[in-house]
Amino acid sequence: MLLLRELEDRTRARVPAAVYDYYAGAAGDERTVAENAEAWQHVWLRPRALVDVGAVDPSVELLGTRLRAPVLLAPVAAQRLLHPDGELASARAAAAAGSLYCLSTRATADLAEVAQAADAAGPPARWFQLYVQPDRERTVAVLRRVAAHGYSRVVVTVDVAVPGRRERELAHGPVPLPEGVTMTTHLDGDDGPTAKPMVGGWDARLRWEDLAWIREASGLGVVVKGVLDPADALLAIEHGADAVVVSNHGGRQLDGAIPTAVALREVAAAVAGRIPVLVDGGVRCGADVVRALALGADAVLVGRPYVWGLAAGGPDGRGGQAGVAEVLEALIDDTARALALVGATRCADLGPGHVHLRGW
Repeated sequence: MLLLRELEDRTRARVPAAVYDYYAGAAGDERTVAENAEAWQHVWLRPRALVDVGAVDPSVELLGTRLRAPVLLAPVAAQRLLHPDGELASARAAAAAGSLYCLSTRATADLAEVAQAADAAGPPARWFQLYVQPDRERTVAVLRRVAAHGYSRVVVTVDVAVPGRRERELAHGPVPLPEGVTMTTHLDGDDGPTAKPMVGGWDARLRWEDLAWIREASGLGVVVKGVLDPADALLAIEHGADAVVVSNHGGRQLDGAIPTAVALREVAAAVAGRIPVLVDGGVRCGADVVRALALGADAVLVGRPYVWGLAAGGPDGRGGQAGVAEVLEALIDDTARALALVGATRCADLGPGHVHLRGW
C-alpha cells in the first residue's frame, strides 16, 4: 500500500536512525522479515464474477467482540520513542475505529492509563501482551492489574525464550528514551508509580503447563502468540488457549523462520475451527487480509504499519492518534474493497477457492 510506504519514508526522515532501525530492523540477515511480506504475494487471488457485492460488510466477531474489520493492532514496544502520546494514541485510535489494541509488556505507558485512554475513545476492546518474567510473583501482580483494568485477554508471547540477534540494534546500542519517558513495570499502584525497577529478561523455563497459572492469576482467557508448527497449535488447544497467533515476531527472533503466510495454512488446518487463528507478519493491505482469511485465519494483526502512522501520519503529518487512525481506516476500507473485488460480501464467505498458491 503506497500510504504505508510513504509513512515509513517519513518516519525514517523524522526520527533518529537508532529509533527507526529499532522498529524496522529484524534478526540476522533480515531474510524472514522480507519473506513475510513476499510470501503474501505468492498467494494469488481468484475472484468470482457476477456476485452481488452491493452491500459488503467486513465486520467480524472475535472472541465475543464485534470488530469493524478483522484487523487488530499488534503489541509494539516503547511507542513514546515515536510520539509523545505513544501507546495512549494507539489505544484511542483502535477504540474509536472499532478495532482492538494489544498493549505490550514493554510499554512506555502504564496499563491503567492506556485503559483510561481507550475507554474515553470508544467501546473498550483491548488485550495485554505478556512476557513472563523470571520472578513469577511480579508477573502475577501485573496480571491482577490487567484484569482489574478491563483487558479481556492475555496474549502470551512464546517465541522469546532468548532475544534474537538484531544487528541494527547492536550497531546503535541501547536506544535512549526521550526525556521524562520510562519503560513501565505495569506494577505501579493506581495511586502513583512504584519505586520497583524494571526487570530485564524473559523466563526461558516457560512451558505449556504454565498457561494454567497465567489463566488462574488473571482470571482471563489466554491467546498464544508465536505459533508456527501445527503440533504447537494442537498443544495450545490441549492446554486451554482461547486462540493462537501464527507469528514469527515480525522476523525479529529467528532469521530463516518460516513465513507466516506459509505456516498459516497448516496451522489453520490442524486447528480446524476449534479456536480462532490469527496471523501477523508482512500484512500491508486489504488484499493481504483477504488472503489470510482465505487461508484460514480469523483475523490479522499489524505492527509496523501503524507505528509508522503513529510517528508520521495524519492530516498534518505529525502522527499521534490521527496517524494511527489514518492507517487503520485505510486498511479497513481496503479490506472491504478487496472483499468486493474477489466476489465476497462477508469475511465468512472467503475460503480456499478464493486463492491459488504460486510455487508452494
